[in-house]
Amino acid sequence: MALRFISAEEAAGYINHDDVVGFSGFTPAGSVKSIPVAIGEKAKAEHALGRPFKIGVITGASTGDSLDGSLARAEAVKFRTPYQSNPDLRNLINAGKADYFDSHLSVVGQNIRYGFLGKMNWGIIEACDVTEQGEIVLTTGVGISPTICKVADKILIELNSYHPKALRGMHDIIIVADPPNRREIPIYKPSDRAGVEVIRVDPSKIAGVVLTNLPDEVGAFTKNDEVTEQIGLNVAEFLSGELKAGRIPSSFLPLQSGVGNIANAVLSALGDHRGIPDFEMYTEVIQDSVIDLMRSGRVKFASGCSLTVSPDMLKSIYSDLDFFHKRIVLRPQEISNSPEVARRIGIISINTAIEADLFGNVNSTNVMGRKMMNGIGGSGDFTRNAYISIFTCPSVAKGGKISAFVPMVSHTDHNEHSVQVIITEQGIADLRSKSPKAKMEAIIKNCVHPDYREALSDYAHLAGDTHTPCTLSAAFGMHMEFEKSGDMRNINWGDCFKR
Repeated sequence: MALRFISAEEAAGYINHDDVVGFSGFTPAGSVKSIPVAIGEKAKAEHALGRPFKIGVITGASTGDSLDGSLARAEAVKFRTPYQSNPDLRNLINAGKADYFDSHLSVVGQNIRYGFLGKMNWGIIEACDVTEQGEIVLTTGVGISPTICKVADKILIELNSYHPKALRGMHDIIIVADPPNRREIPIYKPSDRAGVEVIRVDPSKIAGVVLTNLPDEVGAFTKNDEVTEQIGLNVAEFLSGELKAGRIPSSFLPLQSGVGNIANAVLSALGDHRGIPDFEMYTEVIQDSVIDLMRSGRVKFASGCSLTVSPDMLKSIYSDLDFFHKRIVLRPQEISNSPEVARRIGIISINTAIEADLFGNVNSTNVMGRKMMNGIGGSGDFTRNAYISIFTCPSVAKGGKISAFVPMVSHTDHNEHSVQVIITEQGIADLRSKSPKAKMEAIIKNCVHPDYREALSDYAHLAGDTHTPCTLSAAFGMHMEFEKSGDMRNINWGDCFKR
């Protein structure tokens, strides 16, 4: 069957109000860029004529500005799941103008297949190659693309020549069977493969192909600063100590690392630390620091869901694909984030917190408990199933006006039963095998900023000598003080405990 080449505007013309659309990509890597911009323009035109136009948007994770930004600015988003990081979309969500439901990334594909998200009308997929036989070769991100292609009524392809066809072979595409027929995933080390190189669809499902030549919209990471470097060093020292104590096998274990500047700093520190052997990664996002460590031989192999690297780094990878084909595999997020695989191969998870409380509960998503930042992403998939789960964060934010540690988190994403270690630039709190009171002592002593140690120690004393020291009238006192005065350091526990 011959492929039908169309314009982005013609592709957008197929999308109707109330349609549910699945988009490729995982972060801006592999995210479609041309068609969603055209959909946004269509939405604006429909709104100008007084007609409604909003669509359901389902992706693998966050996307680029051409997708989330364009649709948000056009107010064309009816609902959005499972993760986002675009400022315009975030504002739309927090203003109550778009429904958003946060979700663990490992379950998105299966929830679509189970029918939990309703009927999917369209799938829009970025590819570096597509054949008349219906073979689709993805680009830098896999996400939920295999499931989208399976369940969507029709598919539109952005054939992006910016990404070479030689990417074929870097992907490991598998869709697990649904219950009661599901079997184990045959991955026993990061370099194992369980699927095929391409997505295969009935060619008749492909309604059109839009030709593009557009780079991924991945921004450059900021340079490490004193705080992120110290966090990275503390993580490396902790893991080196675990090796020496025999609590980690001498061959080490696969690492999972979140995305962002702290994650880059942590990986760089691990690469520099002589006490850490060469290691492998079983993670979601492969970042610049992973590529640098791969070239130096410190990272032996990386399994992920997306190649989320800066533009210059991606160009350098494409110039040496023979080298990286042997060291990188990209999988659907249902596989990269699989709790079963993560627990079986014994990953060490390292993720970032917005805030934590004195018992080790972690908030990864909501600022002051009610303003969505990005979403839980895959941190829960890994944290709950890790050999060792670590959370990192700076001890303060907003120039010291906000403490990352509070008596009780304003929103809980990861509870104290899953969080084993918390690390800041101040130090390391090992929470394993500790009572709630012992956790409080470890966190205040080792992780809290000096500006807040006395205040949180006072809270712990005033809260009483119980199994879980907590006073409801003061538990959110620091949050309330910030909203009142703009600085948590002004907290007066006496006022709180009088309530």
